[in-house]
Amino acid sequence: DQLPTVKEVARKLPLNPNTVLKAYRELELEGLIDTRPGVGTFVARTLARPSLEQHPQLREKLANWLAEARSAGLDEPSILALFSAEVRAPLAEVLK
Repeated sequence: DQLPTVKEVARKLPLNPNTVLKAYRELELEGLIDTRPGVGTFVARTLARPSLEQHPQLREKLANWLAEARSAGLDEPSILALFSAEVRAPLAEVLK
């Protein structure tokens, strides 16, 4: 599938074109998209991975971590914010 151009994405969403360009570069570095000069940007592969149900050990660790976070007094928005920050941390380092 062909992705919209950086300009199209920036025009349709309230995003700076540089932000879209960085995201496209990151996806290209990950091998998920392929940019062909003069032709466009295309999906190279998907993130089709086994579902979380196939990873019972990860689910158990996550459940334990959530229980610990709640015991420490974190509410759902705080847990989600902490989780999101940790997920984004490696990407933020790459984009620096």
